[in-house]
Amino acid sequence: MIYDFKVKKTNGEEILLEKYKGKVLLIVNTASGCGFTPQYEGLQKIYDEYKDKGFEILDFPCNQFFQQAPGSDAELSSFCKLTYGTTFETFAKIEVNGENASDLYKFLKSEAPQAEEDEESKLLYGKLEDLGFKTDGEDIKWNFTKFLVDKNGKIISRFAPTYEPKKLASIINDLLK
Repeated sequence: MIYDFKVKKTNGEEILLEKYKGKVLLIVNTASGCGFTPQYEGLQKIYDEYKDKGFEILDFPCNQFFQQAPGSDAELSSFCKLTYGTTFETFAKIEVNGENASDLYKFLKSEAPQAEEDEESKLLYGKLEDLGFKTDGEDIKWNFTKFLVDKNGKIISRFAPTYEPKKLASIINDLLK
């Protein structure tokens, strides 16, 4: 169950995800230098709209895709706060694929092996394949892949990086009822 996993905060403190039990979660692997980085704005908007109703965003910077999340954990967190005004939790940098992938991401991928895709994601995946990236299977394809988790800790769905945060608003609203 998702609540059994420990994650590291930017200060190095480990916390159990049990802290978020009973809340709807959006878990996102992010990067400060990615073409999708402006999605932080949309993430903050949905966070502002639903945070008082039991919604949390868990932001996990990842440097595995063209090293688009350089810097320390503190620098990344500060960048998000200063540039996009984020107030949701940014955690320590993690790996989402490969032998050093975090246990949380191994679990998320096993529970939702394929992302909800749109035409934009198909174009993105085609470009990534041209660059030599693997886009089949359950691996995370790029930064800003999103996992939606219900109040009971069940993984509801996985969304491609191209899936704009505002498109998730009605789904989040329904899960909060």
